[in-house]
Amino acid sequence: MPKGMAEKMRHKAMGLTAALVIIGFGAAAVSLFHWQIMRGEEMKTAAMDQSLRSTSLPAMRGSIYDATGTKVLAQSASVWTVVLEPYFIAGDEELRRTIASGLAPILDLDEEELYQKTGKKDSFYEVIKRKIESDTRDAVNNFLQEHGIDSGVRLIDDYKRYYPYGTVASNILGFTGMDGNGLEGLELYYDDELSGTPGRMVSARNGWNLDMPFEKEQMVPAENGYDLVLTIDETVQSILKKYLAEGIEKYQVKNGAVAIMMDVKTGGVIGLSTKPDYDPNDPFTVLDESMLADIEALPDDEQDEAYSAALNRQWRNKAVADTYIPGSVFKMCVGSMGLEEGVIEEASSYTCNGSVKFDGMKDPISCWKHAGHGTTTFREGLCNSCNPWFMHIGGLLGAETFSKYREAFGFTEKTGIDLPGESYSIYHSTDALGPVELACESFGQNFTITPVQMITASCVIANGGNLVRPHVVDRIVDEEGNIVKTADTTYRRQVISEKTASTIADILRQNAEVGTANGGYVMGYRVCGKTGTSEKVDKHNQDRSKPMEYIASYCGFAPAEDPQYALLVFFDEPGGDDLQNNQTGGNAVAGPIFSKIMEEVLPYLGVDAQYTEDEYEQLDMVSPSVAGKTLEEAYGLLEDMGLTYSVIGSEDGDAVITQQIPESGGAVPKGGKVVLYTEGYDEDSTLVEVPDFSGYDLANASYVARINGLQVSVKGASVNGTTVSLQSIDPGDRVKLGTVITLTFVENVVTDVPTVELDE
Repeated sequence: MPKGMAEKMRHKAMGLTAALVIIGFGAAAVSLFHWQIMRGEEMKTAAMDQSLRSTSLPAMRGSIYDATGTKVLAQSASVWTVVLEPYFIAGDEELRRTIASGLAPILDLDEEELYQKTGKKDSFYEVIKRKIESDTRDAVNNFLQEHGIDSGVRLIDDYKRYYPYGTVASNILGFTGMDGNGLEGLELYYDDELSGTPGRMVSARNGWNLDMPFEKEQMVPAENGYDLVLTIDETVQSILKKYLAEGIEKYQVKNGAVAIMMDVKTGGVIGLSTKPDYDPNDPFTVLDESMLADIEALPDDEQDEAYSAALNRQWRNKAVADTYIPGSVFKMCVGSMGLEEGVIEEASSYTCNGSVKFDGMKDPISCWKHAGHGTTTFREGLCNSCNPWFMHIGGLLGAETFSKYREAFGFTEKTGIDLPGESYSIYHSTDALGPVELACESFGQNFTITPVQMITASCVIANGGNLVRPHVVDRIVDEEGNIVKTADTTYRRQVISEKTASTIADILRQNAEVGTANGGYVMGYRVCGKTGTSEKVDKHNQDRSKPMEYIASYCGFAPAEDPQYALLVFFDEPGGDDLQNNQTGGNAVAGPIFSKIMEEVLPYLGVDAQYTEDEYEQLDMVSPSVAGKTLEEAYGLLEDMGLTYSVIGSEDGDAVITQQIPESGGAVPKGGKVVLYTEGYDEDSTLVEVPDFSGYDLANASYVARINGLQVSVKGASVNGTTVSLQSIDPGDRVKLGTVITLTFVENVVTDVPTVELDE
């Protein structure tokens, strides 16, 4: 090859080599720039992810306390997670079998599946059971100690939610899921505050992607959640729950019930109980036996769906999530509107002829008293719960002014109570408030509100005219007890004047004593009250062949001289098919339960009773202790107290009293009788069957009790027209001669349901 040609080829080869080198290094440089500069952080993170393993460590969820700050309503109890360390035991076949066969029955696991997990050579961390209780933990530890197992199995601290008072306040508290997050109630609403910040356990991995031993772990501790201190008082809550259950059973209520008690000046909810309820420790079990019976009666393929619906129903907080037609309870607000606007005065008069006819209507809207109330003052009209009177007020106000006050009382917006699922009210817009619509809304029909809206509105009248902010959490505190946040108790706005509020309150006081709300009368306390008996029109229109269902309610506050606490009680669909006297009215059904709650709660809350002379004369006496004394000794003591007596058994003066009825410390009517039992009588001969006093007035009830060897203690307003609504001992029960039966008297009238042709 010529020399020149060889030189050219050499230069070409060197150039090609240089080009390849430049291209190669250039590509490498570009690649390095791309991976280290452009995607450097991404690769760094990926490398860390491959070399480190992070496990979340749960924070202790904050506790929930009642208003006293001493009763724990919800807390996180210690439980444990069982973890395998397969890396240390994978090569020991005998140990793997021992662990699998020993732990499987303790933890209720499949033995073969557990055995397979023990053989994962590349893992230092396998969760096999979460949230075991202390007894299971002890069984695991005993097993490990018994077999000398010191590696391969670990127990890690964890937490489980626990509700010490069971069903009490369940619809307020809610519950948590398996992951510890809130699912209902306050647990859901305040989930961020309660849950805290989880910690981390970071462990290293080697080049073969195997977990490195626990000596390489680093712990980042969890930050525990805040505690909640409620306005709810557990004692008040339990009282509400007790009497709601009594009312449901007595009046055969089909669709649940609500009781809410609120501080009228701060908006703090002292108690809020709903039925049905549930146990938050076991929220996925339906407690209502009637619901369970309905589910079991369905075909198998429909039961799962029905069970889910039943769970949702028992979880639902009826006080905030459901709306209802308030009925005549709303009249306290409409009366306030009329007085405040000056379209009526307390002494204004109106003539009720029994009905009002509107243009375009087939039939008139009738008063509950079909004959009419005649000419009465406004005070009398409210005490009579006269529907035409309030239709008259609505007409004087007009749609625009009525709507303005409806909004001011808080009926057109959510209250903002700190509970999840609050519903909006349903009402006619101002433009849609024609004469008929305005008339019906004026006596509490044809619109729906939530129970919490109604009791909040009643507080306006009780506290002098101001709208409060309802709330159930008083303050949020940290682990050290430092206050993080407190509830806002400032008034939202002034709705009516103090003068108007005072006038309405005084009329409601009279109404609870001698008016149509006398079912809520409480001896020793001046209670202000108003009843409601609202029709469930929508449900009736769906099937006209079935009778109308009602909601019976009672809303009031006490004491009248300085109102402190408001209470709303309502029962949804009272009046079973076999219930005597068709008790569906608010006064007869909700009134006595309202009275019982107030009678027990007010003294507990420090409100002292102030008896009138008439009330003092009606007070029961306390039965003295005479058991163990001779008859002669007992005679003198009883006579000094103005009590009579009778003897069953030996009547010898030296005979020793073995039993007395009423028992020592029990109630006995003034001038009543104490039955003294001595030796030598037939037990069966002293037992009598309790009669059914339902529907009797005081005179007849007293007579029936007397001829049966029983005594009567009177509750409620035992005036003309009132009859027995509740009795302390069920009819048919057998009791000792001389037993005192407490009878609650109310007037069984449905005061606010009109007679009107319903729209299809």
